[in-house]
Amino acid sequence: MTDKDQKYQQNTMAIRGGYQRTHENEHSEALFLTSSYVFDNAEMAAQCFGDEIQANVYSRYTNPSVRSFEQRLAMLEEGEQCVATSSGMAAILSVIMSLLKSGDHIVCSRDVFGSTRVMIDKYITKFGVEVSYVALADLSAWQDAIKPNTRMLFCETPSNPLSEVADLEALSQLAKKSQALLVVDNCFCTPILQKPLNWGADIVVHSATKYIDGQGRCLGGAVVGSAELMEQVLGFMRAAGPTMSPFNAWVFLKGLETLSLRIKAHSANAAALAEWLVEHPKVTQVFYAGLPDHPGHGLAKKQQSDFGGVLSFCVNGGREAAWRVIDATQMLSLTANLGDAKTTIVHPATTTHGRLSPEARAEAGIAEGLIRIAVGLEDIVDIKNDLELGLSQL
Repeated sequence: MTDKDQKYQQNTMAIRGGYQRTHENEHSEALFLTSSYVFDNAEMAAQCFGDEIQANVYSRYTNPSVRSFEQRLAMLEEGEQCVATSSGMAAILSVIMSLLKSGDHIVCSRDVFGSTRVMIDKYITKFGVEVSYVALADLSAWQDAIKPNTRMLFCETPSNPLSEVADLEALSQLAKKSQALLVVDNCFCTPILQKPLNWGADIVVHSATKYIDGQGRCLGGAVVGSAELMEQVLGFMRAAGPTMSPFNAWVFLKGLETLSLRIKAHSANAAALAEWLVEHPKVTQVFYAGLPDHPGHGLAKKQQSDFGGVLSFCVNGGREAAWRVIDATQMLSLTANLGDAKTTIVHPATTTHGRLSPEARAEAGIAEGLIRIAVGLEDIVDIKNDLELGLSQL
């Protein structure tokens, strides 16, 4: 199957897309653990290094296992090309470094992943790139923040950890009007639930570490968009080297095969847990776009085929109470990762968003009593029972 085989449905594409068997005629995708490749002659080597012919040259930027993953994910996102990277943060870095320059301006939603904001504030701005932060769902704030030198709008939707939802179609119109690029972090939904490119986004980024892997094994990232934009991203990745390893790409290929089944199961468990938490006397607020009273519910229903597996909730008593809940659970994994078959629990204010200033956390709505749950694939009864152990401590 090649990238021209668009007649296949999404689930089939996730299993068979982007791979051509080698001369060994293997059934499962081959794993190419090699750093370099041998050329037939000196002329061929010169042509390959000069980009006169397309061939494997060096695994920093050409590897069959990585290429298979890139082609499959590009198909699923319905983009022209994908560039795989060493992590989700490397994907975001590669987009910014390849497409922006000193004097350019980014408008970014203020409730992005904490490391995204730290990278922009602490490092990207050192190179003369300006940034303004706005509330994800406030279109007028996005409009007001755009300047003549704005070249990129960046958001993740739904947001981490409050499940706020961006209007991708409206943001796309703002970006095009301003001759800026709309970049969307699609980590929470994956292409199974949401395809930002179809709503007008120019680029999609992923942390493949999360749902694409699905079992917390490997680090990886990806960037998907037009061939023209991806050639620029590939140029940076080739020169700077934030490369996905062949082994990780092979693991992610296996993850894509079950992604649709897993995402649907994550979503079903998360919806059931959110409804249970809403009724719990020790819980003051639940943040999950699948709840009908969530401010972004209607928009999420329009853009997404389901609501995903991540939710958060608040308890009274601030940090001390939240930690008491977390520490009393016995089955849930206390870790900042998400998208895993195992349910994870974390205190965002002191972990994923802990490097933000108190003011930035307050702006993003990261309260001290907030707890994030990335709902896994265990039986929902056991997830509820374990969380009840924690909530019973309040």
